[in-house]
Amino acid sequence: MGPLIHFLIAAAFALASAPLASAQAPAWPTKTVRLVVNFAASGATDVIARSMAQKLAETLGQPVVVDNRVGASGNIGLELVARAANDGYTLLHSSDGPILINPHLFKMEVNVAKDLLPVAPTGGAALFVIARPGIPSRNLAEFLEHARANPGKLSYGSAGNGTLQHIAIEMIMHEAKFKALHVPYKGSQAVLVDLLGGQVDFTVDLGAAIPHIKGGKIRMLAVPDKKRSALFPDTPTLIEQGVSVDLVWISGVYAPAGAPRAIVTRLNKEIGRIMHGPEAKTHLDAMAAYAVPAMTPEEFASHQQRARDRFGAIIRQAGIKAN
Repeated sequence: MGPLIHFLIAAAFALASAPLASAQAPAWPTKTVRLVVNFAASGATDVIARSMAQKLAETLGQPVVVDNRVGASGNIGLELVARAANDGYTLLHSSDGPILINPHLFKMEVNVAKDLLPVAPTGGAALFVIARPGIPSRNLAEFLEHARANPGKLSYGSAGNGTLQHIAIEMIMHEAKFKALHVPYKGSQAVLVDLLGGQVDFTVDLGAAIPHIKGGKIRMLAVPDKKRSALFPDTPTLIEQGVSVDLVWISGVYAPAGAPRAIVTRLNKEIGRIMHGPEAKTHLDAMAAYAVPAMTPEEFASHQQRARDRFGAIIRQAGIKAN
């Protein structure tokens, strides 16, 4: 039998087996995809999830249903997804708190780093370092001079022990070398009310204070990000002012560990496209948020692990405990 005959026989077998291989490849999705949100409806994490889910359903050709599983600082929804089947039909949309902070504060039923697979980032939150009206500091340099000259006399509010505001300010104090009194509240809105009333001196805000900053009722000191805020381009970052702190607070989509690579890759691509589209921008602009630059699943996982380690270090250094 000559070489030509061998080639023709091999080609025939390849063609015959191609439909079988295609038939054996898992189709996804063939049914509803559940997107668990571990915070209450109408919050920023939920709003981003719902707008994204609608567009994702159109792309995938199957419903994407948002399922709010609230409680334990986001741990209930997170743990539900981490224990779910890794078939791509149960996903999590979470802000950074449960992913970066909770493993250091709570005894969790799952290992976040091992049991959840970062798929894609979605929206980034605006963060601002703000001070009460009337504080004798026109800018960050004057504020730091005043704080260092009065150790422990200034107070800062947070949404509670172990929250982003608490840890972010501990990070800032550590880098800027000053001390202030922590006043924990039950929620960030209460912090803002008392800041406006002069009961606390400063905080880190996640966007609720923007109208008051623009109205001159609250003093803006810095942006704890690598770049200036588009809303307040004249306000320097902390890094520009000599305080080496940058905080990128993002939400993202996660899958149970072991989810098929092809599904993760497709979700990463589609979510990135949706989040940088005009409809997502409308929702994000309304919340003073922004679409996070695209990352591969590996880049997203590395980013989250570095951030988790960073938060863990400051939590241990400051002796922070949960409420």
